[in-house]
Amino acid sequence: MYLNHTNPKRPLLTVTSRKRPDQRDDVMGRCGPEGGLIMASHSITHVPVMAEHALELLRVRPNGVYVDATAGGGGHSLCIARRLDGGVLVALDRDPEAVASVKKRLADFPCAKVFKANYSEIDEVLARAAIETVDGVLFDLGVSSMQLEAARRGFSFQADGPLDMRMDTSAPVDAATWLANAGRAEIIRALRDFGDVGPAARIADKIIERRQKNRMKRTMDLAEAVADALDFVSGTPAEVRTVFQAVRMVVNEELKHLEAGLRAARALLAPAGRIVVITFHSGEDRMVKQLFRGWTRPEILLSADGRVIEKRAPLMRQVTRKPVLPGPDETERNPRSKSAKMRVVERMAPETMK
Repeated sequence: MYLNHTNPKRPLLTVTSRKRPDQRDDVMGRCGPEGGLIMASHSITHVPVMAEHALELLRVRPNGVYVDATAGGGGHSLCIARRLDGGVLVALDRDPEAVASVKKRLADFPCAKVFKANYSEIDEVLARAAIETVDGVLFDLGVSSMQLEAARRGFSFQADGPLDMRMDTSAPVDAATWLANAGRAEIIRALRDFGDVGPAARIADKIIERRQKNRMKRTMDLAEAVADALDFVSGTPAEVRTVFQAVRMVVNEELKHLEAGLRAARALLAPAGRIVVITFHSGEDRMVKQLFRGWTRPEILLSADGRVIEKRAPLMRQVTRKPVLPGPDETERNPRSKSAKMRVVERMAPETMK
């Protein structure tokens, strides 16, 4: 499929159904007996990012209780489940298709419990499972390769489809609805905050111009709006990808749910339990960094006149002072990991809080 543009000098924006670099037929992302990632011939497209590093930092014990808060393609969940012997894995995702897939993938692991839920509902899910504390929680944020591959889900500009982008397909507002009703200032703010889009105003104007003509229903409508706004750019503008990212994050209220999920996870951690977060966007990483930094500082209680009443030791400590980045082997095998950053915090054991 090709996109027509008003600028005759611009090459046509080509959209095909070709596999992206992170979708290799020889990658299934399974784990070996000790939990290490191994490769197998299969058409499954999702490759878990930094799986071995994540499990190493999560410190999975055979009898521990762990939560994969973003089960997605099930890669990380499978890695955790293979390391358990007497332990429990709770895997959740708000995407019903992901939940169905993960249930099949973990069918041979009685230790695994799979739920359709947002990660902001971790506390409610664990209450239903009669679990009071956990030894680790993993968040692998962003959109999965399987979601990107399905044109009908509307996450990608690589193939034409309905402008949906809902991770939970039962949610009331999809991308087309949001773009049809959002004001100019709201669109500009979203593009800047969630996509770091510089020419946000130009793109917002094109979106509004097209929706007035009832031409903001398909993924190609949005991609063309971005390309038309930047018709001075040769080829496909990089902003197409970041605009899709921004709209997706708004539609799914990702940062709002992330903060709630992280706070819920902290409250559920057992002593020495850890939270591992893999981010792919500066806004996500900034929120995680700020929350973790605040949690790892002493709490100072002040009187009404500003005197220090009490200084409490922090409940958490930072395991990684700086984010863990993927190595060259990882990025070569899985290009999706290039923008990944992983941060880890640990709940302090009582004897270390003095």
